[in-house]
Amino acid sequence: QVQLVESGGGLVQAGGSLRLSCAASGRTFSVYAMGWFRQAPGKEREFVAAISWSAGNTDYADSVKGRFTISGNNALSTMYLQMDSLNPEDTAIYYCAARRGRRIATMMDDYDYRGQGTQVTVSS
Repeated sequence: QVQLVESGGGLVQAGGSLRLSCAASGRTFSVYAMGWFRQAPGKEREFVAAISWSAGNTDYADSVKGRFTISGNNALSTMYLQMDSLNPEDTAIYYCAARRGRRIATMMDDYDYRGQGTQVTVSS
């Protein structure tokens, strides 16, 4: 099993920045790719960004390209999401996810583990 814990969420004004962290523990050697998802009130969960340690690539949702940056340290089992130029539409609970598959996935169902989430609120 792999446990995931997100941190770094909070309240920020529009145009501001936040950095989310996801710390993995347990059988992390089995994890080859990780991702971030978010869910706003009354909306469906959506893909935000993902990174593959084995393939060495990243992917982003169109809505966050150029504003968010995903990174991480596989050896430390930690992933980050740097969020810049935030706007109220970014308000959501952000979830970290990890998968045993080597490729990036954009559907939460393709991930094997998920964290409890961290709230991000962007005020106008």
